[in-house]
Amino acid sequence: MRAAVLVLLAATSATATAQQPPPPTPASQSAFRWTGTLSQGGLILGTAPAGTRSVALDDKPITLSPDGRFIAGFDRDAGPQASLTATLADGRSVTQSLTIAPRAWRIERLNTLPKFPAPDPVFAKLRPPELAQIVAARARSTDAQGWRQSFAWPATGRISGLFGSQRVYKGEPGSYHSGTDIARPTGAVVTAPADGVVILAADRPFTLEGNLLMLDHGMGLNSAFLHLSRIDVKPGDHVTKGQPIGAVGMTGRATGPHLHWSLRWNDAKLDPMLVAGAMQ
Repeated sequence: MRAAVLVLLAATSATATAQQPPPPTPASQSAFRWTGTLSQGGLILGTAPAGTRSVALDDKPITLSPDGRFIAGFDRDAGPQASLTATLADGRSVTQSLTIAPRAWRIERLNTLPKFPAPDPVFAKLRPPELAQIVAARARSTDAQGWRQSFAWPATGRISGLFGSQRVYKGEPGSYHSGTDIARPTGAVVTAPADGVVILAADRPFTLEGNLLMLDHGMGLNSAFLHLSRIDVKPGDHVTKGQPIGAVGMTGRATGPHLHWSLRWNDAKLDPMLVAGAMQ
């Protein structure tokens, strides 16, 4: 994860204009210290005050490493305020207020209703167990240490879909895009953005995600890679940053070959462009 985050401005398509994120948040001068971006979709890597026994974000406990490090992420729809609280060994607590910068998401407003496909009994049968596998994978806890690293792009190319973009149909918001799409030819190599453990490697294409691969990076942070043409690892494998893990494809519900990369910290959906920084 990078201390300074830049937004990719070049190589975006006309249908995916990059949104300008807030500037990086410098290390706090309070008892807590962190690097990263305090914004909707952002992630920080922090150090708790000396002698901390536990840390909470908005009164919800978060994992603290033995060396006093932690991560915290902020959902696409996170509110403007949050707070970190450290409980010290002597019982005292230290609280730091956080200001979460809003983002200007790409919103497309339409005066028509969305067109839904006709009910499909096969989809209705397959989808619940697929979702159950995804939920179970995200619930797994591993010893992965990728959360400590700066993240790299798993593939490079034209950004064809932005995190957080959304359509509004006659005033009713549709679901927003939960990841970043990278247009690449079928077969282009996909690499691990950071060290991790494979928590899901679909043995058959899912109805929407196609060939789905998920990595746990530790501390509640995980990546998902959708629409792959090939998966080169298996559940339980430990992978290292930059290691090939699969190939770009258009399996599942995709209109062309691309990689959909999404990041989550616990239940918070994160913007990969903020976590990985500028594409090299």
